[in-house]
Amino acid sequence: MNDISYKKSLSSSDKVLVAQFGKFVAHHRIKQNRTQDEVADAAGISRSTLSLLERDGQTTLNTFIRVLRVLDLLYVIDTFDVTEEISPLAYAKMKKKVRKKASPQKDNNRVGESDELSW
Repeated sequence: MNDISYKKSLSSSDKVLVAQFGKFVAHHRIKQNRTQDEVADAAGISRSTLSLLERDGQTTLNTFIRVLRVLDLLYVIDTFDVTEEISPLAYAKMKKKVRKKASPQKDNNRVGESDELSW
């Protein structure tokens, strides 16, 4: 996200932001040349629910996800992935524990044992 769109989002009301979901769905549905009836049937919702979603975004999250799935747009959910971040201090401690060189081989032959190899 660039600075301009971020600042625009910050200054937008909740209603405007929710309406963007509807515009997004409508845009991609039309781009795929699909009718509201087709998408609604495939998502298992009524056409009026899809229409409401496209008009002002007012619908459940579950409905929104179902429509995204039908339109093959679930990739937008990847934006919400949470990744574990490691602190610089924890990373330094972890790197300190990593071995930097190998230890010399210990001699396994004891006094009195033969030098033959046993399989």
